[in-house]
Amino acid sequence: MNRIIGDRDLSDTPFSPEQAREVYRDMVRARAFDERALALQRRGWMSSWPPYRGQEGSQVGAAAALEDDDWLFPTYRSNAMQIARDVPMSDILLFRRGRPEFESGHDVPNFPQAVPIATQIPHAAGVGMGIDYAQSVKGDDGNEAALCYFGDGATSEGDFHEGLNFAGVFDSPVVFFCENNEWAISLPRHKQTASDSIAVKAQAYGFEGVQVDGNDPLAVRETVAEALESARNGDPVLVESLTYRQGAHTTSDDPSQYEETREELPEWRTADPLERYEEYLREQGALDDEFVEEVENETDAELDEAVERAESVEPGDPHDVFDRVYADLPPNLRDQKAWLDSFLTDHDVQEVDD
Repeated sequence: MNRIIGDRDLSDTPFSPEQAREVYRDMVRARAFDERALALQRRGWMSSWPPYRGQEGSQVGAAAALEDDDWLFPTYRSNAMQIARDVPMSDILLFRRGRPEFESGHDVPNFPQAVPIATQIPHAAGVGMGIDYAQSVKGDDGNEAALCYFGDGATSEGDFHEGLNFAGVFDSPVVFFCENNEWAISLPRHKQTASDSIAVKAQAYGFEGVQVDGNDPLAVRETVAEALESARNGDPVLVESLTYRQGAHTTSDDPSQYEETREELPEWRTADPLERYEEYLREQGALDDEFVEEVENETDAELDEAVERAESVEPGDPHDVFDRVYADLPPNLRDQKAWLDSFLTDHDVQEVDD
């Protein structure tokens, strides 16, 4: 099942004009959030930011396929997915400012963002195994599944192989969603693997792998929805969403060294997904200027409120980094904490600056 180029008449898709417009709304929200976060980082508001411009169609389309009770396993770059699931923007901003708590108290079934590469993949497989156990042994009547997000670089980690192997052996209800943006930081995909695709790797673990045009959000939504249905029936799926990262890996990266690869890829792969989708909806008669203006105004107000809420939360105590893992600190961390105390005293630091 490949949907490399997914544009069809809207009437030939399973989605109504209203559903198509909601996907557009979330793509606009995601794009605006990325732009605002990048601007905030550049003025020192937070230490770093991982841009995802160019990947909004892929992420929003996948998130739209989730049911309310399904679990999402995000990473540091999948913020568009979380926004589409209505995780408050302020919570995502606070995470980037070092606050571990969800300030809003939201109950969206998302695991915390995984920053180490691929560590969330075994977690997703394990949660899927737990869901299956609860349904088959304990008689739970739920029908949840999990969607695990990662980039193509994560497929070079051992966690990828271990997680998919367990999922295949134990029929874990998980969709592994690989967003292939062609780069693992500055390493191109062809230097990571000799496989014809990422999707084909699923065959080694006994389940299906599919590709989809990641810049077509409706094709992504349909593909992921079908994959989730398969996973609920005990057949995990690996989805490879083909898209392109338009910006840097993070704000500490210089992408100029590898931008020439863009010219080697087909236009549908590198096209701006938001511009492409807006043009498509207008051609289908599903979008007009009034709706676009309404979405943009609502998004601006939402962003202003999110930044204001994030700034109203007191900065974290630097000692918090020592207090979240061990009940009793091991000697090396005790030494580091003592050094921090000495540093703060010597520099007469009374509070943590923004």
